[in-house]
Amino acid sequence: MKLDGKVALVTGSSGGIGQGIAIRLAKEGAKVVVNYRSNPQGAEETLNAIKATGGDCMMAEGFCDNDRGYSIGADLGMVDDVRKLIDESIKHFGTLDILVNNAGIEKHADFWDVTEKDFEAVMNINFKGVFFATQSFVKHQISEGKRNGRIINISSVHEELPFPHFTAYCASKGALKMMTRNLSVELGALGITINNVAPGAIETPINKALLNDPSKLEPLLKNIPLGRLGQPEDVASVVTFLASDESRYITGSTIVVDGGLLWNYQEQ
Repeated sequence: MKLDGKVALVTGSSGGIGQGIAIRLAKEGAKVVVNYRSNPQGAEETLNAIKATGGDCMMAEGFCDNDRGYSIGADLGMVDDVRKLIDESIKHFGTLDILVNNAGIEKHADFWDVTEKDFEAVMNINFKGVFFATQSFVKHQISEGKRNGRIINISSVHEELPFPHFTAYCASKGALKMMTRNLSVELGALGITINNVAPGAIETPINKALLNDPSKLEPLLKNIPLGRLGQPEDVASVVTFLASDESRYITGSTIVVDGGLLWNYQEQ
């Protein structure tokens, strides 16, 4: 398996894309820290799925290893919580090799109606939390003398594509793109790679209203050349590649996972 012996933290992995990523990394042999903010039940579902990937027992270094997953509650909009999340992950598994910055939120509003509270909520979770989680991860890599750390940020096609009425969200993803490019230069000498994965329209529980409304779903599908919504596994497959040694010469890049949406999108 591609990730045998590795330890990964996936933020916001109690459901949706993050849950899919956490389960896929476990299937590839990684031990996974599941993070949630307000959905402990979802985190438990992710943990149960992680345990199921290894059957009754995983053999590691000659002994039976049942400790495949661990769950930690933390608010990624709070820097103290972010630092505690990294520290507790390391304390539990002894190390941390892969950081997947997946947690994110969006707020819909006309630009002139955006409140300071909503702006800060989006930027704190989507960018500030990612910034300081990455900083704590890098400090761990330096202190341990590691030279193969992997950082994968779950961005969005909206790091490139305008999305009217979601200006703060688009700004947060644009900031993430530049942070990734900048850190690819700064962290390269440390042997750490950092990349973005930019999903388009992915079928998750949060899209339930869209999926049940043909008047909204059909125009969207017409914008996607492959003619379907993506699945969490479509994103997880790319994350797994970037977390593995197969991607060791890729850094500072964004891989778009959108069925062709980015180059075909027309605002309705």
